[in-house]
Amino acid sequence: MTGHHSIAVIGAGLGGLALAAVLHRHGIAATVFDLDAGPTARDQGGMLDMHEDTGQVALRAAGVFDEFTAAVHAGGQAIRVVGPDGTLLLADNRDDGGRPEVGRQDLRRMLLDSVPAVRWGAKVTGARPLGDGRHEVVLADGTTFTTDLLVGADGAWSKVRPLVSDATPAYAGVSFVETDVPAARHPATARLAGGGMMFALDDGKGFLTHLEPAGVLHAYVALTEPPEVDHSDAAAVKTALLGQFEGWDPRLRTLVSGAEGDLVPRPIHALPVGHRWPRTPGVTLLGDAAHLMSPFAGEGANLALLDGAELADALVAHRDVEEALATYEERMFTRAAEAAQESADTMAMLFGRDPLPRLVAMFTAA
Repeated sequence: MTGHHSIAVIGAGLGGLALAAVLHRHGIAATVFDLDAGPTARDQGGMLDMHEDTGQVALRAAGVFDEFTAAVHAGGQAIRVVGPDGTLLLADNRDDGGRPEVGRQDLRRMLLDSVPAVRWGAKVTGARPLGDGRHEVVLADGTTFTTDLLVGADGAWSKVRPLVSDATPAYAGVSFVETDVPAARHPATARLAGGGMMFALDDGKGFLTHLEPAGVLHAYVALTEPPEVDHSDAAAVKTALLGQFEGWDPRLRTLVSGAEGDLVPRPIHALPVGHRWPRTPGVTLLGDAAHLMSPFAGEGANLALLDGAELADALVAHRDVEEALATYEERMFTRAAEAAQESADTMAMLFGRDPLPRLVAMFTAA
């Protein structure tokens, strides 16, 4: 793969696709490169809540808002807070909170359908400046291409970020193990978890669940002190995790014992709160590449989408690319810093002492 691309977007995640989709609607071509072999090469994760002032704004700009509303999971905004003994402390079944739930895979498909094409199997290994804002990008197969504008939308371990910043993600102190439990086979657990999201937390560990439209309880088993275990051995993982939840209600423990399929480890990493970089000609970042944070403010996907849409808007509005990038980055830096601080503060609350009273207070005050 060789040649030149006016705008090269590295990463076909939500943010990169939003950028390409909005540009396409304005008649501006952008080439999207992704390391995966294809759009279904790996699982895209569970449910996302789309916020009115961020993610939904971007979906409107990308022209997929009607598809999004049709795919919303009815009842998905419900919230439950549960104690380790199974006591239901809060059951909020409101479905009008302005943050409707949608499957990440569904959302990505909508955006993929809105861009002309993605170059799949194009793993970027590095990039270097050529001067005057141009860059050369190197792929894993040894081929290269050049670009006038390079956008790093390539996630936590971005290969584009070193062009503008020496910051690297650090372990945030919490690890997830993702599990999937068929609700129909474990009705007691499903009734406890409810139709939206459930939080069951205590003493630096717990469970966070979503009920997906297909009837699967997608759970994040959260630990501040995860056991050392071979994650290729599902039985060993279950044994180790269950050992962390001795004495917890059996319905909650079923989120481990009743899991089917892979048990996927997800250590949480984050960039420094307030991460930013000096204006660097011909290159910028969006989404996790720019402001990776823990998921506890629910902002990651929403900010990535808005980053993509606002970067596209800036490129449309400003004839000078550097002026467009400066305008985009200043707004992005400000909102990302606020969200990252909120995320860090919420994580400290959830996995600190006596989290449940504070969590209930937070939800009831909203």
